[in-house]
Amino acid sequence: MALVGRSTEQEALSRLLASARLGRGGALVVTGEPGVGKTALLADALAPRDGPTDTHLLRVTATEIEQDLPFATLHALLHPALDVLDELPEPQAHALAMALRLRAGVGSDRFAIGAATLGLLTTFAEGAPVIVVLDDLHWADVPSIEALAFAARRLSNDPIAMLLAGRSGELPTAVSDLDMLEVPGLTAAGSARLMAKEHPALGHATVRELHRTTGGNPLALLELSTDPTSLTASPVSEVAPGVLATLPDRLRSAYTRRLDSLAPDTRVSALVAVVAGGDPRLVRAVCQRLGVDDEAELQSAQEGGLLRVGSHITFRHPILRSVVYDSASARLRRTVHLAVADELTTESDRDRQIWHRAAGATRLDEALARQLDELGRRASERAAFTVASTAHERAARWSPTPQGCRFRLVTAADAAWDGGQRERALALLDEAEPAGGTVTSSGSRLRARIATQSGSLREGLVLLERAAGIADPDDRVRLLAEACHACMYLTDMTSLHRVEAQLTTSLTRATGPDTRAIGLAAAGAAQVLLGQGGAPLIRAALPRLGLQIGPLADPSALTWPMLARLFLRETDQGGQLRRLVDDARTRIGIGALPSLLFHVARDEATTRAWDRAEANYDEAIRLARETGLSTELAISLAGRACLESRRGGVAACRTYAQEALELCRARSLHFGEIWCELALGDLDLSQGSAPEAALRYLALNQLLQEHGVRDPDLHPGPDLVDALLRLGRRDEAAEVAHGFIDLARALGRPWTLARAERALALMAPDQDVDAHVSAALTHHDRTRDVYETARTHLAHGIRLRRAGRRVDAREALRRGLAIFDELGAAIWGDATRSELEATGERVPAREATGPRALTPQELQVCVLLTEGRTTREAAAALFLSPKTVEYHLRKVYLKLDIHSRGELATIIHSMN
Repeated sequence: MALVGRSTEQEALSRLLASARLGRGGALVVTGEPGVGKTALLADALAPRDGPTDTHLLRVTATEIEQDLPFATLHALLHPALDVLDELPEPQAHALAMALRLRAGVGSDRFAIGAATLGLLTTFAEGAPVIVVLDDLHWADVPSIEALAFAARRLSNDPIAMLLAGRSGELPTAVSDLDMLEVPGLTAAGSARLMAKEHPALGHATVRELHRTTGGNPLALLELSTDPTSLTASPVSEVAPGVLATLPDRLRSAYTRRLDSLAPDTRVSALVAVVAGGDPRLVRAVCQRLGVDDEAELQSAQEGGLLRVGSHITFRHPILRSVVYDSASARLRRTVHLAVADELTTESDRDRQIWHRAAGATRLDEALARQLDELGRRASERAAFTVASTAHERAARWSPTPQGCRFRLVTAADAAWDGGQRERALALLDEAEPAGGTVTSSGSRLRARIATQSGSLREGLVLLERAAGIADPDDRVRLLAEACHACMYLTDMTSLHRVEAQLTTSLTRATGPDTRAIGLAAAGAAQVLLGQGGAPLIRAALPRLGLQIGPLADPSALTWPMLARLFLRETDQGGQLRRLVDDARTRIGIGALPSLLFHVARDEATTRAWDRAEANYDEAIRLARETGLSTELAISLAGRACLESRRGGVAACRTYAQEALELCRARSLHFGEIWCELALGDLDLSQGSAPEAALRYLALNQLLQEHGVRDPDLHPGPDLVDALLRLGRRDEAAEVAHGFIDLARALGRPWTLARAERALALMAPDQDVDAHVSAALTHHDRTRDVYETARTHLAHGIRLRRAGRRVDAREALRRGLAIFDELGAAIWGDATRSELEATGERVPAREATGPRALTPQELQVCVLLTEGRTTREAAAALFLSPKTVEYHLRKVYLKLDIHSRGELATIIHSMN
């Protein structure tokens, strides 16, 4: 039957489906009030047009009974496509199989399930376009919704259309960023046409009153037009905001009056159908258990317009299903739940059985609480953390002892946080451990995790120290290492001094070799920031960190293999960090990747691999936004600002720095704030804006002094010397240069010493310049930061030219220019060209070619493909579809004017 008044909505759905059939996929959330016609729109869109089409249809309607069953909706939706599961890369196949309980074992994180869902859909779509339809989205289990939303955001180059329909105001957060199609009520003319088709005998005045009362809601129009009392059943305001708000209540009232006319046993049979999820076999068995004639009463319910009996029992409308349940007495509902539980006897029905027992319970019961705990554990193993949290919370409610209740509430909070439910996790923690009450190590550590990753770092530091005070020796070391990391981000040197002292003392009692390695690395990094050496401790930790701290470890432990190498900045690091991330891609979930990607990008930004650094920063930022990790987002944005400053990306540097500064200042992330100020100061200096650069550097120097930061790597000393000299403030520059060399010599790290010698070269008399530059280059040779080497060559060339040594100046400037051009440091390269031209040498500008012409995501695709991954494996590693990878690869071939992966590998490997 043709829809009335829905041409705009029909066109939107038709465009999406047509685009998917042509290979350009997408997703759309159809939303509106109950009864507005969302399901009818979906049915109309899927109706055959001009004969059959060669498409796969994956379709399911969610029900309330599935909300607490992990991945119930996803399993039902993907079931026809599971034949291609084994074609996915093994990590993806494993993650999805664990989630859907097709294999025994422990799954991955919640985002990995979304990546695997994308992989399955794109593989299934290789045979024919795929249409995915989920109706009553608001009743699906949250883990399923998250997996589908993750996939939906990445449907662009695949023949897949995803349609999700749910009620306005009840949509899950996971779909909030998808394209929305709001379905309004019918216009007055549309309402009149609908009534003319369905109830032609109604007068115009009645139709107008119906439209006024219902706001044009089609279901309400049809239901209330057959129930004249509904028009005067309750007062109604004029159609505007208040009318639609009363609509569900009016429909409920109409349905309740319909129920009241039925026999008690008929209503019981309808209630059983609701609780049993519409399974006819189960409904009949429960009715018989309760002494109800299932055949007769179900037939009566069907004749009464409540439901339809077939291979599945369906209700006239979901609102009616809710009314049947809500209108029953609490005692009858409990009785039906327990009867359903008694009928669910197979192992596969174990979780459903426990939920029904919990719904039918009337008193505290430790056995039931343990069953719910076990259910929660199984859900966590499948990465269904929101379901697990609900199970543990209900276990707490049925716990007979305060201790058991408290422990289970903390466990529920932990699962809620893992499931991305920050506010729920904090609320559960507040209930378990209210202010002034008993505090546990696990509760404090969880609060600290939440605070450090998405809240107040200051609060997180306090909580980490509190948890360390009541933890066992090894946990104490790990907690204090996390506290050191928090102090670093806060640049709180007073607290860092205190925490480092506690950590050093605690290390003597730690027994685990991996724990000792983490403790040594954290203590060493703390001492570096405090100006107390620390490098020997870090070097002692490195061998054990490389062997022991793998991608399956605690995510907080993964920080230290990376930070240790970054603090040393020595030449023997090679590609160890990148290999760790590449390994991690296949073995951990997305939640841990932003931090890993940030650290490897930070390392690459201090080498020749700027293009790789940009790609990793880009991915870290994208994934941090998606996972809600605001600390990783802020620090990754700050790192990207630093890279763009070096490259001369003026607008990009300021954009990234502005967003990072807002996040950093809001959360006291002073470490990131310092990086942003350094980036902006360096950008001003590179553009020749010495006054602005000097002001920014001097303000930053003051900030570092206020925070007691003694790490010269965070000081703008050498660049401040440069800016002050350009302004003719030689005495101030000399004071800064000599203060910086004292800091550098105290720590003895080559990267710092090289920069210090460059500052002295800028200040030195002409006859001493070469000696300072030679010393600087010797130190540069012990690091991988060739950008700083180029800066030294440029400074040397400038001094030589001004001393009248043009030939020598050209040699130094050519060396600097070659590095700047290779890196893509545009502004510094232009400055070096200008200096060369001042010596009488003409040098043409160099255009961006090779990998520097690629976007970050294109480069990530190239790197993975040239490291031996297949297209499908690269797609899995980047959480994209294979079609999207192929799309990027085609663009790369055009940009680089190549025709094979062998040629691509040669270009990409030249970047190392």
